[in-house]
Amino acid sequence: MKILVTGTAGFIGFHLVNKLVEQGVEVVGIDNINNYYSTDLKMARLQEAGISNEAENRDQKIISIKFPNYSFIRMNLEDREAIDQLFSDEKFDVVCNLAAQAGVRYSIENPHAYIDSNIVGFINILEACRHNGIQHLVYASSSSVYGNSAKMPLSVNDRVDNPISLYAATKKSNELMAYTYSYLYGIPTTGLRFFTVYGPWGRPDMAYFSFTKNILAENPIKVFNHGDLYRDFTYIDDIVDGIIKILSKPSLSGGVGGDIYRLYNIGNSTPVKLLDFIATIEKTLGKEAIKEYHDMQPGDVYKTFADVSQLEKDFGYSPDTPLEKGIGEFVKWYKSYFK
Repeated sequence: MKILVTGTAGFIGFHLVNKLVEQGVEVVGIDNINNYYSTDLKMARLQEAGISNEAENRDQKIISIKFPNYSFIRMNLEDREAIDQLFSDEKFDVVCNLAAQAGVRYSIENPHAYIDSNIVGFINILEACRHNGIQHLVYASSSSVYGNSAKMPLSVNDRVDNPISLYAATKKSNELMAYTYSYLYGIPTTGLRFFTVYGPWGRPDMAYFSFTKNILAENPIKVFNHGDLYRDFTYIDDIVDGIIKILSKPSLSGGVGGDIYRLYNIGNSTPVKLLDFIATIEKTLGKEAIKEYHDMQPGDVYKTFADVSQLEKDFGYSPDTPLEKGIGEFVKWYKSYFK
């Protein structure tokens, strides 16, 4: 199997590629290495996977020195011509689209970045899949599509007509676009609504990352909605195991909304209160946080809680990493990476 993974300088993409190539799968990765957060961290992820730092300044294929079955090209999803050429040259079997402009709050400040990457970029991927006989497209959606739903746990059968951020609106749009292409052109598509993913090599814009940084530096941390928020924190290894189970098994019947179109929640199914999450970080670090309490931020949601029963039924998905272990692994990596 030959797989295209987009967003391989990103958090989930980096971990997915490492696991796939260790299993002997041939992978081509692309990423635009944008500066939404530190490009140093993105380059360090690529280098950890054996991609030289030349990748930052060139758009030609670079073969990993660590995994000969992994190659990387710097590329924008919005570059339709380059995406079409890539698909034509490489003859992929399966595509996993993880590349996107991430972040709920940033979508309020910079909406055009989300339209360019998440809408224009995604239609380019869909069109390339359509014209190149792709056997299965797996793509990242988000729990943010549920908005501030009061119904818990959140189910893929729930209506998601009220996104409260542009980021969420683009992810809902991706699901609609994928449905259309499954229906019109017979492309098996699977959308994954990720819940809060954490772990080593994570994103600096995520709360657990900034909490750790500020607690160690003895700087205050901002605790929104006075700590009365709940998140379905899911460890990265559990997420990657789930994606790999799904990649090689396109649906030819059944699923939500259509014969070859599927949607799944992928989370831990165990919501944790923000103050308890902070306490776990404090315990792991052996330091108490200086807390600044704030009101809810625009675009934020009160609670996420994934119903993953369908993913468990169809693929045997079973997240089993305790929060204490996951935070311990993240803190160990953080201290090593930042010395």
